[in-house]
Amino acid sequence: METNRETFSRFGKSFQEKLCHLMLQDRPFCDQITEVLNVNFLQYEYLRIFVKILIDYREKYRTHPSYDIMATKIKSGLDSYTPALQKQLRSFYASVLSESELRDGEFIKDNALDFCRKQVLKEAMMKSVKLIKTSSFDEIQGVIEKALKLGTDNNFGHDFIKDFEERYLITSRDPVSTGFERVDDICKGGLGKSELGVVIAPTGAGKSMVLVHLGAEALKAGKTVVHYTMELADTVVGNRYDSCISRVPLSDLFTNKKRVLESIQDVEGQLIIKEYPTKSASTETIKNHIERLKKRGIEPDVIIVDYADLLRPVRSTKEKRHDLENTYEELRAIAQIYKCPLWTASQTNRSGLNAEVITMEAISEAFNKCFVADFICSLSRTVQDKQANKGRVFIAKNRNGPDGLVFQAFVDWSNVSIKVLSREGEEAISSVIQDSAENTLQFMRERFKKKINNNERYRC
Repeated sequence: METNRETFSRFGKSFQEKLCHLMLQDRPFCDQITEVLNVNFLQYEYLRIFVKILIDYREKYRTHPSYDIMATKIKSGLDSYTPALQKQLRSFYASVLSESELRDGEFIKDNALDFCRKQVLKEAMMKSVKLIKTSSFDEIQGVIEKALKLGTDNNFGHDFIKDFEERYLITSRDPVSTGFERVDDICKGGLGKSELGVVIAPTGAGKSMVLVHLGAEALKAGKTVVHYTMELADTVVGNRYDSCISRVPLSDLFTNKKRVLESIQDVEGQLIIKEYPTKSASTETIKNHIERLKKRGIEPDVIIVDYADLLRPVRSTKEKRHDLENTYEELRAIAQIYKCPLWTASQTNRSGLNAEVITMEAISEAFNKCFVADFICSLSRTVQDKQANKGRVFIAKNRNGPDGLVFQAFVDWSNVSIKVLSREGEEAISSVIQDSAENTLQFMRERFKKKINNNERYRC
């Protein structure tokens, strides 16, 4: 048997044969290793056939085969293989039967995962050679990271009954307040960990302002906020946070530096603003940055990406709508990986430019990106609204409560202030709300019908 001091060679023929033997001998080990073992990891074809017979039997009969069953399968099911290959497999199984209790079982268990990781890493390195030619460095890093993380997930799932009480704890979502009382009421406290929130608005309506507001509210609650900006300079974003927190108008920041400083020093949270030029960063870039922050002891509580449509796709499909859909799925994955809320924004198409209420059909480029989000709201501001510092917040999607609601809002550009108003005055737009909700429902029905007819995969 090879020793631990050897590198790849310790995973040679002897190790691989003993690994296959242990898979038959030890059912719990087989349960675990089949989650990470690809039969192609095995160098020898007769071993690949052996494992395939074993796995196929388990999948078909929902039980583990006995030694006798495997013997029967090997004796009668090899007609499609060459005589030499049949001889190899039968010879191997004879050696298995001669040593029914594998003496090196614990060593195999200790090193099986390492064997799988090395095989995945080897495949990743080979794939990376091809990707270098296309300069797909983010994808290369993603491939390598995936290989290194193989087998690191020790979470075997959620026990529905055993974990009953935990499911009803507020900490299970650990929501971060939006700062809008009425919005928090309908989404059970705010956006929860691992959830993706999207703000929809036309250009110049206030997407970035809403994102700054959300970040500022998290800061006031003592949270660590990481804010990525692809459209505005980091200094501009910083000034907006200064104004939002201090209530000092943007135009007066420099003449009121002392007041601003006093206000932001009272904030218990931490803010990291990272600027990337438009289309220069991808979701992999963001993950890499977060990992660097973690090495410095900075763990994000809230992630803000301003905004998703300006990210570069990790793997371009040459179809913009597919690239955008993939980007939103990857952003939600980031929220899940780091177990925190992630806010981003999306541009509307022309129909949203002067709409009373912006619904999801106005979302730009790829409607399907809405399906992956947990919470979607829009900010609508007509020309008259902008003059009167007014607007409307429409709750387009809410996994944790009702949607289809419209709230009046006060919007003040001067000090980056946005407030969702009380119920007063909502009667004036009740007809707009009803019509908008009905139009949205009809639109969704047509969309879903179309997708079913096209036999496409979707997530809502």
